[in-house]
Amino acid sequence: MLMPFCGKPARYVAIIVAVVVAICVAVSQSKAATPYPDAASARFSVSVTGSGPDIILIPGLASSAAVWDGTVVHLKDHYRLHVLNLAGFAGEPAGANATGDVLAPSVAALDAYIKANHLQKPVVIGHSLGGLMTLMLAKAHPEDASRLVIVDALPYVGVIFNPAATVDMLKPTATALRNGMISTPVEVFKSQQSQTAQSMVTSTADQARVLDWSMTSDRRVLAQSFYDDLMIDLRPDLAAITTPATLLYPVSAGQNAEATDAIYRSNYAAKPAMTFIRIDNSRHFIMLDQPEAFYQALDGALK
Repeated sequence: MLMPFCGKPARYVAIIVAVVVAICVAVSQSKAATPYPDAASARFSVSVTGSGPDIILIPGLASSAAVWDGTVVHLKDHYRLHVLNLAGFAGEPAGANATGDVLAPSVAALDAYIKANHLQKPVVIGHSLGGLMTLMLAKAHPEDASRLVIVDALPYVGVIFNPAATVDMLKPTATALRNGMISTPVEVFKSQQSQTAQSMVTSTADQARVLDWSMTSDRRVLAQSFYDDLMIDLRPDLAAITTPATLLYPVSAGQNAEATDAIYRSNYAAKPAMTFIRIDNSRHFIMLDQPEAFYQALDGALK
């Protein structure tokens, strides 16, 4: 989750955050959490639950693996679930993400995890920033996944700033945002994050969870991940990403559903084998706002 900077209106920031950002029922049966490949160099930790065909779940920016807890309960009787918590997010030690880029090395580590554990063409599900990572994986390692499920993410988030945006155009903005995120005083950061949480999820309890995950995230990792997101434009690569994919995206109360449909469909127009499923009356965290509709859509995508 991100915060407004430089006096940006809260509504403007909420629009950005709703697509850019990324998020408990305790899951205890058959669950083991282990960093990969080791604690010092980990890009993420993994909790493995259930049995059956493999599914990998990736949370979004600043989000805990706990964002998938309800999904795990729903799927664990039929699938083996590998739930990631990215290093530096939601209290996870920063590990190898403490310095340098975050997204590309984390995707490389995910490819290594898939191969080291002999996972056979898992489905890879990602929310927000995690959704971008699923596309990055399919681009760099098309042999890894059988299907992608992308939950409210675009192939280039920069279009939220400007529909004509390019990486070069937004690099100064991305740099300023990264620096601002790191230097913002804690109390200001918390106030901004609280406002953002209210724009991304409906219930006050879930807003409190999202805020807590953000406040316990490593600020440098958070800032660098956001910067990485703005520096990765996969639109030119979509035609070559042939892994079948399903996009689940929300429309909240008051939004124009047809206009929202057009935004997502136009941004993924070049992607072959792409299915679109809209979830109404939801904000960014569809799995929290509309869990039953989310599970129904997910079940359909997994068939």
